[in-house]
Amino acid sequence: MSNGWPHLDYLNWRETCSALHLYLQVAGKYRLAHTPWLNHSWNATFYVTPNGLASSPIPDGPGIEILFDLRDHVVTGTSGDGRKASFALGPTTVAAFHANFVRLVSEVGGTPTFNGQPNEVPDPAPFSEDHRDRPYDREAVQRFHRALMAADSVFKTFRTSFLGKSSPVHLFWGALDLAVTRFSGRRAPLHGGGIPALPDDVTQEAYDREVSSAGFWPGGGGIDYPAFYAYAYPAPNGFRGASIRPDAAFWHDGLSEFILPYEAVQSAVDPDAALMEFLVSTYEATADLGGWDRDLLECMQGRRGQARPHDAAQSGPASPSTDEKVEREDGASKGRYRLLVDGVEAEMTYSRAGKGLIIIDHTEVPAVLRGRKVGERLVRQAIEDARREGIAIVPLCPFAKAQIDRHPEWQDVLRRP
Repeated sequence: MSNGWPHLDYLNWRETCSALHLYLQVAGKYRLAHTPWLNHSWNATFYVTPNGLASSPIPDGPGIEILFDLRDHVVTGTSGDGRKASFALGPTTVAAFHANFVRLVSEVGGTPTFNGQPNEVPDPAPFSEDHRDRPYDREAVQRFHRALMAADSVFKTFRTSFLGKSSPVHLFWGALDLAVTRFSGRRAPLHGGGIPALPDDVTQEAYDREVSSAGFWPGGGGIDYPAFYAYAYPAPNGFRGASIRPDAAFWHDGLSEFILPYEAVQSAVDPDAALMEFLVSTYEATADLGGWDRDLLECMQGRRGQARPHDAAQSGPASPSTDEKVEREDGASKGRYRLLVDGVEAEMTYSRAGKGLIIIDHTEVPAVLRGRKVGERLVRQAIEDARREGIAIVPLCPFAKAQIDRHPEWQDVLRRP
């Protein structure tokens, strides 16, 4: 098995994980207190680095960066004027860590004032009053860091195929999850809040736009194993019943999210591909069922050293190449539309339900063709054929339905009740 995806056993390092979680909250609270608010709490997160987790520069004093070095097990503060201070990570108490961190910030020229109460953890005690001894398993922490590095790489690749608003790949210290989020661009209903030890106004600001979010937990919070998760807010109708890949993924009723156990990725023949399947299929379920404008929001996955082909509006119709004609394969009971672009095929399938009705049941557009209106062209061709043949369409496929919903001029071919 590749060293990039180490074995993780949450139950064996649960106490160390809990301690690291609280230590990150101490530093995260400091960053939160000294950084201007950025939408969805993005101003307070940490970022995966080859050495551990870093804050990026915090605008306090001369400018301060906090690094949790999870390879050498040291917390380091570095200031813009060259000062540097550090202390070791090891078995200790949260109160002792808090005192060391306050001293570190002062030594590099910062002001160590911040809220001293944990968030999103059961039975929270103020940092300075938590004197329970906590273990520190160095090897488990290093394995966790390697898992973060591996997940971070796949998340960042996934992020390249989206042109709309997207979060950075970052670690939230509230729930200790590495996350990446895509946005439809539309406002969302007011969130009900109610997350323990998290102010409702923070939750409501975080979810004031429609999102498709995915991430990675080391364990805890309802599951006793490391896992990847994916959810939509608001969850569109039919979301929980969507077909999600790979086969190990499932809907978790208690969390109201899709879950893919980390072990299923780590043990896969191609772990990166298994995780990418989960990210893509959960996003597509959100976008198709929620009616997102995928042609506008998506693009081909980024490639190293190559600029993304432009998608600018043209003054006139683009000249299609010879292999860009939509073709139809029509059978007695089933058929499909296919479009070959740059040697890559996209298809939309349908079934016949009598002489005057077809049911569009599936659309498949490979990732490299996203953002090029390939899916829209398939649906448009079906609309044109239906008009010419005098038949009606039932778009059971969420993508086809979303396309027709966005084009009122196509809706004359829909079957009427």
